[in-house]
Amino acid sequence: MSRFVLMKALFGPLLRLFFRPRVEGLENVPTEGPVILAGNHLTFIDSVILNLVSRRQVFFIGKATYVTGRSLKGRVMAWFFTAVGMIPVDRDGGHGGVAALMTGRRVLDEGKVFGIYPEGTRSPDGRLYRGRTGIARLTLMTDVPVVPFAMIGTDQVQPGGKGLPRVGRGRRIAVRFGQPLDFSRYEGMDRDRYVLRAVTDEVMTEVMRLSGQEYVDMYATKVKAA
Repeated sequence: MSRFVLMKALFGPLLRLFFRPRVEGLENVPTEGPVILAGNHLTFIDSVILNLVSRRQVFFIGKATYVTGRSLKGRVMAWFFTAVGMIPVDRDGGHGGVAALMTGRRVLDEGKVFGIYPEGTRSPDGRLYRGRTGIARLTLMTDVPVVPFAMIGTDQVQPGGKGLPRVGRGRRIAVRFGQPLDFSRYEGMDRDRYVLRAVTDEVMTEVMRLSGQEYVDMYATKVKAA
């Protein structure tokens, strides 16, 4: 039994019991072959929820420090993050973005599902922020379709992205998947910054439509820094 199957068997029933997740449009995610899932990022558990509701394992980038602990707690965390599809990458320094891009390409070349949050970080206030163009570079480099998705209510379950998820009445979550987006019309234009921005904005427009969030034409990292 794979770690992913075991993780779903252990935590899937708890997710359904406490949060009764509503999943819409799951049929839009291909059952085989490479695909990019691109969505909003509200809280730390988004990637866990995404894997629990998905029929296929979704791989995504995570901080290398999440899996380097040598204590018992650190080893348990490493097992858990690996089970939910996290690929550790050192994102610090000037080469972090390139490493993440190359990791995504490798996952897709293997015919798997790669998840990405174009905002680049969790939303600081529940609004949807401007997307980074890495999503555009990845889809144009690989000619792989993008399925937009929206996490709804996860920030109410885990406010601030910290601590254990809260359970209780009214804390329901939803995951919505949109129609696949095909950008093959831009073949060979993955170095054109105007094309990269247009592709990224199209993805974010679909995420906004699915999530119902207010859109802010600024990078979330700059808002957090301020």
